[in-house]
Amino acid sequence: MDSHVGEKEIRTQKRLIELFDKRLGYTFLGDWKDRENNSNIEEKWLKKYLKKTEYPESEINKAITILKREANASSDKLYQANLRVYNLLRYGVNIIPEIGEQKKYIHLIDWKNPYENDFYIAEEVTIKGREKATKRPDLVIYVNGIALGVIELKRCTSSVHNGIRQNLDNQKDAFISQFFTTVQFLFAGNDTEGLYYGVINTPEKFWLRWKENNPNETNELDRSVLQSFDKERFLELIHDFIIFDGGRKKACRPNQYFGVRAAQPRVRDKESGIIWHSQGSGKSLTMVWLARWIHENIDDARVVIITDRDELDKQIESAFKNAGEEVKRARSGYQLIGMLNNANPWLICTLIHKFGKGSADEEQDLYGRKRRKPLDKYLEEIASSLPVDFKTKGNLYVFIDECHRTQGGYMHEAMKKIMGEDVMLIGFTGTPLLKTDKKTSLETFGTYIHTYKFNEAVDDKVVLDLRYEARNVEQYLGNKTKIDEWFEKRTLGLSNVASAILKQRWARMEKLFSSKERIQRIAADICQDMDTKRALVGGYGNAMLVADSIYQACRYWEVFQETTLKGYCTVVTSYGAELNDIKGECVGEGKTEEEFKYDIYKKILDGRTPEQYEEWAKKEFIENPASMKLLIVVDKLLTGFDAPSATYLYIDKNMVNHNLFQAICRVNRVNGDEKDYGYIIDYQDLFNSIASSIKDYTSEAFEEYDKEDIQGLLTNRLYEGKKALDEALQAVLTLCEVVYPQTREKFFEYFVYSESTPYELQPQEREDNAEKRDKLYKLVSNLVRKYIDIANDIYDAGYLQNEAKRIKEQVDFYNDLKDEIKLKSGDAIDLKMYDPAMRQLIDAYVRADDSEELLVFNDTSFLDLVAVAGEGAFGKLPRGIRNNLKSIAETLEANMRKVFIYERPNNPAYYDKLSEILQKLIDDVKQGKADYKEHIKKLIELVQNNKNKTQFTYPDNISTDAQRALYDNLDKDEELSLAVHNSIIENAMNGWKDGVPPIKTKKVRRAIAKALELNENDEKVTNILNIAKGQAEY
Repeated sequence: MDSHVGEKEIRTQKRLIELFDKRLGYTFLGDWKDRENNSNIEEKWLKKYLKKTEYPESEINKAITILKREANASSDKLYQANLRVYNLLRYGVNIIPEIGEQKKYIHLIDWKNPYENDFYIAEEVTIKGREKATKRPDLVIYVNGIALGVIELKRCTSSVHNGIRQNLDNQKDAFISQFFTTVQFLFAGNDTEGLYYGVINTPEKFWLRWKENNPNETNELDRSVLQSFDKERFLELIHDFIIFDGGRKKACRPNQYFGVRAAQPRVRDKESGIIWHSQGSGKSLTMVWLARWIHENIDDARVVIITDRDELDKQIESAFKNAGEEVKRARSGYQLIGMLNNANPWLICTLIHKFGKGSADEEQDLYGRKRRKPLDKYLEEIASSLPVDFKTKGNLYVFIDECHRTQGGYMHEAMKKIMGEDVMLIGFTGTPLLKTDKKTSLETFGTYIHTYKFNEAVDDKVVLDLRYEARNVEQYLGNKTKIDEWFEKRTLGLSNVASAILKQRWARMEKLFSSKERIQRIAADICQDMDTKRALVGGYGNAMLVADSIYQACRYWEVFQETTLKGYCTVVTSYGAELNDIKGECVGEGKTEEEFKYDIYKKILDGRTPEQYEEWAKKEFIENPASMKLLIVVDKLLTGFDAPSATYLYIDKNMVNHNLFQAICRVNRVNGDEKDYGYIIDYQDLFNSIASSIKDYTSEAFEEYDKEDIQGLLTNRLYEGKKALDEALQAVLTLCEVVYPQTREKFFEYFVYSESTPYELQPQEREDNAEKRDKLYKLVSNLVRKYIDIANDIYDAGYLQNEAKRIKEQVDFYNDLKDEIKLKSGDAIDLKMYDPAMRQLIDAYVRADDSEELLVFNDTSFLDLVAVAGEGAFGKLPRGIRNNLKSIAETLEANMRKVFIYERPNNPAYYDKLSEILQKLIDDVKQGKADYKEHIKKLIELVQNNKNKTQFTYPDNISTDAQRALYDNLDKDEELSLAVHNSIIENAMNGWKDGVPPIKTKKVRRAIAKALELNENDEKVTNILNIAKGQAEY
């Protein structure tokens, strides 16, 4: 058992400092909480290192001046500054020692000899921000006096994600973003969850957990720290595994790091092999990091990247260019031969087809029939077609993407003939190798260099688990009773109100489902999902439908035009809709298939070219899932198309092995907390699971794979759904079991504050309980999602009727409790607990039928409702609050406090006065001068006055919010307020609030100072400037 469980952050911090000091060899600089002028560039230690490397003092000073200038450039966003500093760290600072002398590089870090650098660690490093904000990172890692790492620690009972959010907050312009211009890695950790890491501006959902086994270290945090901050490893991660990718800085995942590391000795020995990293785990960036390492570490190295599809070739070109690598794309065989025949470029991407000559591998026999040429003859012809002086230049390394498809055939042999014998082949694949291909693959490429299977990626939360369901739409054909049963079953979990609404829509769909046409029944089935499935109703997820042919895809599109999906779906295939496609098709007996496809496609394209339409459709599908709910495809976009929003894949095509594997992985991409899984709906019963009671998803359509290679790829939706719901409910029950008795008053006491706590101490107690509330919100939200996902199938999942009833009551209770606690604590200042679609789902599945009116609130805030409806707004509160006057008053107070604090920077004087009035009202009721009924009336009056801006009176000339803010904060001096207002209006240029460039903000500051007759740096000028920044008018 881990003896560190329950430790506070400070004890964990001290333990880690000892690890850094005693086991990693870092020098501890001490507690810098009260140290003045802490910086991300500590000149004392940087100069000490540079002097040790025997650079002259004058050159050292020049290098440090340049480094500080680039790190402290206030006009740039953090990304640009961090990129410039990274280049200085990686490549050195280019200086001119003296006038007339040659430029030279001053290297701030010795990358080749890690142990020659000076490694330091400091704790509680106080940093002052731009707006007088002070932040204090727990631990800062300095190398040669330059801050390269920041660690935020949490106790084991507090989620590591709180540490991640701390890191993200600190990077904001309002806090200490300037400190992070040199920082290369950020970390957050605790003893139970281990160590997570990211780089600047990494969104919380993309932070990664370091994963590396070491049975000798039982504490996960200690183990990960010892592994990540090993001096050699830490510098290697910075030097070799960071990229600036098209505006976003990225770090490697553990699988990418270990994949590249495993390849390095094989590269030195030119021993070919295969890297199998599961779909969605970052194969393209693995290629980038490996190619860059080869280029920098192998003499005369050249890398050629080969794919077998044009869209993949384009993607690879884009991936390398975004990462700052100049890659040349060979668009023809002639161009490819020319590049290989020259020493440059070092990085080439092309298609496998460029190594062959179309149908040149065929010849005619004596009878004029086509037959395959003998391979020897084909390769002789390839060799004879090359230029006389042709010889591949350089030390060649060939990356072959999707190597399971390009490992054999004449073009592959042609590639090897052209490249020569002394070439290393590295095959990359995201899918397992077929049993029949394994021997060939191992002969062609060699053994596996590194593997990272689907189940590992799921465990690491790199990709999502896939839930599988086979559906049979044939069984309802021509049987009205069965169709009604189907509808009842599919809406089992809905409230009466929601079910009635859906029934009205269903009347229109029933004709489709009763049709003899299979396509129409499937279309109706999909439309039903659009109305009932959480991801699809919520608008954050969308779906893909795989049709059997382009003709069938067009048929589907036509049917959907008669449903609620009209305008929300489209088709993307390889079809070009050219006139030649219908040449000679007219037979006078209705449309042929070709004519039908042509006509439908012309409607879909609406004047655009197929290429233009495809780009638009893909962009819309990825960026606006609520507007592009369904993408109908055949073959295109089933490989290499990454759309995180894609949540459902409907299959109406006979697919097996690689094609099926790659298709289902379209819906396994991570996309925020709401997307828990990808869903596969199979209308072809590819695994024969409808007829069989054995749910084995490693046979039938996947029978050509070894079972161990695909174990866990697909799981049964209902079985896993029940398991997930049980676990989610147990997590909530465990969190709440300490509350006894389980009354709302006791829950409020545990999660917010105790009624016996003196009033003046309640805010601090509420703040002390914030982490518990945060955990409650997350666990209950997860419980609600898991319940909605299975509500319509709750009996099929294995629950008995009484169990289903009890679970629904529990979900309803805890969801209400969460809402009440949010309002009472002031954590939510309005009723917008969810986006509108999610609220609608909760009302339909979770709440009792009498909550029907909750459907109409849209996004109106609670205080806005109070301002408009007065006491009538209280009926909208959760039932545990609305029936208790004291709870209503406390909810109003908490919400008002939150709003006043939030709005205060825009008008401090005004909101300070409102806070005084609120406090006086609260004191009156506490002292018995007013009862709660009277108190609530006065609170409503205060809310309405604030909303309508009638709490205080202003002169006639002070009429806008901006003017009133100045008037309130300039001692109600009308003349001075108008003078400042006019000076801001005259000098404010577009973008002045953001300080891009800083001269725009400075111009407004000067204008305010002049109007106030004060020095530019006077505190009052700064205060008025900040108030002006909060006014929409400026």
